[in-house]
Amino acid sequence: MKQPDQDIFSTLNPAYSGNPVFARHETFHPRFGWLKKGFDAATQDPEVFLREDAPVRLGVGKNMVNAIRYWCNAFKVLPDNASSDNGDRLLKDDGWDPFSEDPATLWLLHWNLLKPPCLATAWHFTFNIFRAVEFSQDELFNALCDYRDSVAPRIAESSLKKDITCILRMYVEQGTPKTGVTEDSLDCPFTELGIIHTAGDSRHYTFRVGPKRNLPAEIVVSACLEYASWVGRGSRTIAISRLLYDIGSPGMAFKLSQSAMCDAIEQVARHSDSIQLSESAGLIQFSWRC
Repeated sequence: MKQPDQDIFSTLNPAYSGNPVFARHETFHPRFGWLKKGFDAATQDPEVFLREDAPVRLGVGKNMVNAIRYWCNAFKVLPDNASSDNGDRLLKDDGWDPFSEDPATLWLLHWNLLKPPCLATAWHFTFNIFRAVEFSQDELFNALCDYRDSVAPRIAESSLKKDITCILRMYVEQGTPKTGVTEDSLDCPFTELGIIHTAGDSRHYTFRVGPKRNLPAEIVVSACLEYASWVGRGSRTIAISRLLYDIGSPGMAFKLSQSAMCDAIEQVARHSDSIQLSESAGLIQFSWRC
């Protein structure tokens, strides 16, 4: 596993890269089948997204071609991506879940999106820096503007608005529109995570912090081990509080409570003697052998 630079989790380096990325999605949230479509096309022709006939090959409009390319890169599944094993394992015809039908796959992709190198700065901000549990769209936008001022002041507010709209469209169930169902009105697959809900009305939202019924314990533990490998400097122990609240941690990405985190680790530990929880002087630690 390639280990990212230690300073990537600094608030001054928001997207785990030197160049914050905003509004590359062409206003399109990830659609059903897009990652598989993009992965298959790029496997056959690595330059497919640059071809003049890319819209014909992919069966979508030109802007959607750019969006598919962006999301495949952001989720780290393209064959030419540094993390191409993600795509092979998930999206090959004989892969784990080629069409992302299992919610576990969506959780794994959500983690891939947020982990370094993150190509979705507004997503990184929303899940890692923005600490409000209940918020309005305007409050999230204004907070992102303040953040933008310190990391990428030249980015236009219109780009930030597009990102905020896309985030909420991606994770919040929209309901059936009065005008009937269209492709654009279909909920994004990631609404299945149930990680953001409307709170009282359509203008206010809340993160659902705590256990997630469709988030496998194995994915939580895998993310904990991956995160610890980046920040642990060779240690085989990390405080649960860091796994819950540090920037870039699984607890922030999955919005877990301490009990939910510990329950997931204990569930996996029952079948593996290589990981365990321990408590000393009131400090709960996650430790592992590998």
